[in-house]
Amino acid sequence: MSCILHIETSTDVCSVAVSEDSQVIWHEEDHSGPNHAERLGTYVDEALSFTDSHAIPFDAVAVSCGPGSYTGLRIGTSMAKGICYARNLKLLAVPTLELLCVPVLLRETVAEEDALLCPMIDARRMEVYAALYDRALHEVRPVSADIVSADTYREYLDQRPVYFFGNGAGKCMETISHPNAHYVDGIEPLARWMQPLAERRLLAGKTEDVAYFVPFYLKDFVAKLPKKLI
Repeated sequence: MSCILHIETSTDVCSVAVSEDSQVIWHEEDHSGPNHAERLGTYVDEALSFTDSHAIPFDAVAVSCGPGSYTGLRIGTSMAKGICYARNLKLLAVPTLELLCVPVLLRETVAEEDALLCPMIDARRMEVYAALYDRALHEVRPVSADIVSADTYREYLDQRPVYFFGNGAGKCMETISHPNAHYVDGIEPLARWMQPLAERRLLAGKTEDVAYFVPFYLKDFVAKLPKKLI
């Protein structure tokens, strides 16, 4: 199968994991952050030492690509690209909002077959980055910067249950009181949840160009640059 190094730095939590043959075999997390600049290098060194001592060759590096913290995403992406260059590995990009759905599905929190998942990353004031997925993680509505009000997700809530979670969901709890609105606490984007999404991308050949890959917050900026500058 495959061995993948997973890096997640999109929020205050810094986490690194290693998966082999669809199983997480090593992981480390720091929830006291943001301490990405301090912790990430140490965790990556420990992960590489672990795999090297067990003679396990890596196939790819997966990095959470946002949306999320500007600084965190920059640090995580730089580390992932550096490892790919040094070890000639493939780079995989895992969307942070899709990643947030994994623990919700694994916990079997969502009972309704037609329910929608709405992961949220806190932005500022009453704004969040959010997307909508069905239970098979098919994108129902793409990532958007939403200003949360009682009507922001009404068109979906009027049709079926919607589960809100992530560090931006607290804004919805105070504002949206629709009977189809449900809230799941304690959901964080962690490296140890990246395995199924990263492995699926690797098997499908959905790898990134290590030289030109940028995380979520830079995509629009890079798209506007003259081609001779890229």
